[in-house]
Amino acid sequence: MGTGVVTVRLPKLIATSVVRGSQKGQSHGGVYLVDFGAQQVDQVIDWNSGEIDFAGRGWDRGLRGIEFTADAVWIAASDELFCYSPDFQLIASYRNEYLKHCHEISRKDHLLFLTSTGYDSLLVFNLNTRAFIWGLYISKNGQDWIGQRFDPNARGGPPFANNYHINMVSVSDAGIFFSGLNTGALLRVNAEMQVAMVCSLPTGCHNAQPFKGGVLFNDTASNVVRAVDRLGQSFAQKIILYPEAELDYAGVDSSKVARQGFARGLCVIDDQCVAVGSSPSTITVFDVQADRRLTGVNLTMDIRNAIHGLEVWPF
Repeated sequence: MGTGVVTVRLPKLIATSVVRGSQKGQSHGGVYLVDFGAQQVDQVIDWNSGEIDFAGRGWDRGLRGIEFTADAVWIAASDELFCYSPDFQLIASYRNEYLKHCHEISRKDHLLFLTSTGYDSLLVFNLNTRAFIWGLYISKNGQDWIGQRFDPNARGGPPFANNYHINMVSVSDAGIFFSGLNTGALLRVNAEMQVAMVCSLPTGCHNAQPFKGGVLFNDTASNVVRAVDRLGQSFAQKIILYPEAELDYAGVDSSKVARQGFARGLCVIDDQCVAVGSSPSTITVFDVQADRRLTGVNLTMDIRNAIHGLEVWPF
């Protein structure tokens, strides 16, 4: 475990993974605690449920976005939100008709925001009442982005379309920020539910989020993690690639199943360091200020197994 020389103290991270193209009875990914300081990885959940709806969950199967409350860990699957204790005992799970192909989640106070990729929407879950309370359907009229609020518990919601493949949401006092493979931009929702472009992004991005007055994102189509700050200074580092001979299941590599170098999963450790996920399941820590790779860990060489969610472990 590890590449390069680490000169900063790194926290423990939590990561989820998905396994593309796996079959019933096989693992569909899991949840890992990664301690760079102790040089230790613990798999705390193996997601191999026999109840998975194979017809409805698409190519990506497994666990995705991660968030926390004071006494719980919240993890999203494609169409279900799970609540775990900090020692990963399942407490409860929640579904909604308009939650489909969820990718990332983000908490602000007692509200949890989830990307509903299949419905071009964001859903909001009230952590106090444990209920989905409203949604925001995203569409476009010419060059103008439109946000339409809807009731996720009533009929007549948005169509199942996946036009923009919304895969990221990041919520703060500055607003609700989101993006997708096909948005071509980082977008912001204000208190009046108006949607505006923050900055342009290349097609095929994951995990775009505000960072140091600029933007940080996985340029997945280019196998690069990038950041641009408010002064226009940029950071770009290539995702780790392995010799083909070292990969497992390399024969299934395709755009519909898996490819190595696929960058997804991104968390800010501090103003200096970020952690990036990629396929086959690898977590790499970069020093943004020094524009260099610090260290990394590979969890498996199975090309189908890719990191999805990635956060600093708070417990």
